[in-house]
Amino acid sequence: MNDQKILVLFKNSEQEKAFVKLYAIYPKIETLILSKGGKKQDASDVFQEALLILYRNLEKSNFKLTSSFYTYLYSVSRFVWKDIQKKNSKLKLQSLEESDIEYYQTVLDERKYQLAERAFLQLGERCQQLLQLFYHKTLSFKEIASIMQFKSEKVAKNQKYKCLEKAKNIYQTSKSVTS
Repeated sequence: MNDQKILVLFKNSEQEKAFVKLYAIYPKIETLILSKGGKKQDASDVFQEALLILYRNLEKSNFKLTSSFYTYLYSVSRFVWKDIQKKNSKLKLQSLEESDIEYYQTVLDERKYQLAERAFLQLGERCQQLLQLFYHKTLSFKEIASIMQFKSEKVAKNQKYKCLEKAKNIYQTSKSVTS
């Protein structure tokens, strides 16, 4: 059936018959989409979208079909497929960027951990012991004072504060040197 007869079907509100005739073009659109890396489902979706665009344009009073239905649907399908590929590549890029962010965050966390560990190791043995008793073994200042032979738990608390300050200073210095 030629293009003029299909146009007459649309004008006579026989869209169903017109679409049945247009589906003869589908295998060529499917071949196009498959050759561009798509799947059969993609081809079906693209062709449906192209038919919708054609139908909407045919409803407009000022629309004139200046090519064959095949050429029109082929061109529209090509553009629809390109749009889909652009959207998919942007989504993949965005997904890649998110995974990159997670990777870099992991690297930064590891770097911070290594700097903190280095700062801890540069403390004296007494500071290391005091901080381990407090944070790792979760002992009270009274117990720490007894174990480390401080005069009181207040002295143990002050020593812990001084050790932390020293560790922070070492950490900050290491951080600025490696940046």
